[in-house]
Amino acid sequence: QLQLVESGGGLVPPGGSLRLSCAAAGVSLDYYGVAWYRQAPGKERGGVACITVSTQLTSYINDVKGRFTISNNDAKNMVYLDMNNVRPEDTGIYYCGAHGPRIGDACGYGMEYWGKGIQVTVAS
Repeated sequence: QLQLVESGGGLVPPGGSLRLSCAAAGVSLDYYGVAWYRQAPGKERGGVACITVSTQLTSYINDVKGRFTISNNDAKNMVYLDMNNVRPEDTGIYYCGAHGPRIGDACGYGMEYWGKGIQVTVAS
C-alpha cells in the first residue's frame, strides 16, 4: 500500500520561495503519476502540478507556470514542489497525490493515494 507524507510547509513572505516534499513509502514511484494539489480557504481542491516518474513528463496549471517546479528523486522515492516568487493566492493546504501503477503517462487521471496535506501560508 502506497503511503504519502508531505513536509516543508509553513509561512513565507510574498516573493519568497519554499520547497514542499512528498515522501512515498510502501511502493516505488517508478510507474506512478504524482501530483500536488492545493485547497485554498473556501475553495475546492485543485491540481497544481504533476509528474509521471517513468517518463519525467510534467504538467502545470497556468497560474504557476514559470514559478513552480515539480521534480522527483528516484533514490529517495520522493517528489518535490519548488515554489518560487510565491503570491498570497498560493496560500492553502497542499496535498500530494498519486495514481498508478501505469505504463506511460500517469498524469491526467484521478489520484488513488493521498497524503494528509500541509499548510502553506503566503503573507508578510
